[in-house]
Amino acid sequence: MTRVIRCGRLIDGTGADPVEGVTVVVGDDGVITGIGRDLPVPAGATVTDASAHTVLPGLIDCHVHLVTLAGRTLAERLATPYSLGVAEGYVNAEKMLRAGFTTVRDLSGMPLGGKMALDRGLFPGPHLKIAVAALSQTAGHGDQTTLSGVCTQVADPEHPRTVVDGADEVRRAARELLRAGADQIKVYTSGGVMSDHGGPGTVGFSREEVVAAVEVAHTAGKPVAAHAISAGGIRLAVEAGVDSIEHGMFLDDETIAAMVRRGTYLVPTLLAPVWIRRRAERQPGSVPAHMLAKVETVVEAHTASFRRAVEAGVRIAFGTDTGVVPHGSGAEELELMVRYGMTPMDALVSATRTAAELTGVAGQTGTLTVGRRADLLIVAGDPLADITVLARPGAVRGVAKSGVFHVEEM
Repeated sequence: MTRVIRCGRLIDGTGADPVEGVTVVVGDDGVITGIGRDLPVPAGATVTDASAHTVLPGLIDCHVHLVTLAGRTLAERLATPYSLGVAEGYVNAEKMLRAGFTTVRDLSGMPLGGKMALDRGLFPGPHLKIAVAALSQTAGHGDQTTLSGVCTQVADPEHPRTVVDGADEVRRAARELLRAGADQIKVYTSGGVMSDHGGPGTVGFSREEVVAAVEVAHTAGKPVAAHAISAGGIRLAVEAGVDSIEHGMFLDDETIAAMVRRGTYLVPTLLAPVWIRRRAERQPGSVPAHMLAKVETVVEAHTASFRRAVEAGVRIAFGTDTGVVPHGSGAEELELMVRYGMTPMDALVSATRTAAELTGVAGQTGTLTVGRRADLLIVAGDPLADITVLARPGAVRGVAKSGVFHVEEM
């Protein structure tokens, strides 16, 4: 069905100044066919009056985990069948869509069957890119063997074994992930916060191992995302040729310069440590003490690194680590990005055009231009004047994915 959307203010996601009083026409196939003033309304078209609101591209989150057990105790996680986690992932996907996220990049957890279910419309949710699982060294951030020696990662035909050591094992596991449907390969090149092994300051994998993963992925035309927190882990990943640094909490000036030179993206996830702290306060015991202690070591460095990356011109792509962050609340990340150095427009571009470029869908979505999918968000208020409106309850008045509205409350 053809759809006509009358916009009060249009932010197209390219970084251009907003325009007022234009109309967006969406064809039967969900693709934008026209944008302008005084466009004729096709016969039989459905008209959406957003003349009191701002229309912008649907947001793209480059770092989510739809299947997650964050906030649960170890006993609760052990008692949860993986299939239940996938079912909960569909609920999480709908929360994200209704919050205005029309494309997300799941960086471990959701299997190919889950993506297929969303693609086929069996459940409402964003367009989805998946990593399936993430490559980790033994005793690395992704090694789910507890301190008592119990492994919480159960064998699953849709999730290849990803705790690997040596370049040959890395190559095989990366290829198995591609066979399992991965749209990108994720590697852990440092320790992290929410794990029993390896603190934020440690380095994961050798250069040879990371290069092996990059070669396999790039040969297949797929990007590589590196969970990289420590300065050494970030530097290792950048020099090995990864496409994006996830988190990037301890950036040094030399590595920032290399990222600018190479065009490496930073996906900052500023909101993740904020929510770990909040969860610990609201659900005592849900965050083990040794993990909470690690959070306290990264917060100040995280924001300082982000500021320097912005000032230096690093390409910033929006990502939240949703899963650690509650699903549907990721727009608060935009507020932090503005607080720590970005303009509201630049923050919005990071969550639209730039995120689409990193995710590999720039030819399909990320901007409201003719020929792109009508993935769009309608919000009450002006996010350029007040970026916090996007996270405000009740502010999202419309969300369309490929021209089909899942929220329409004008």
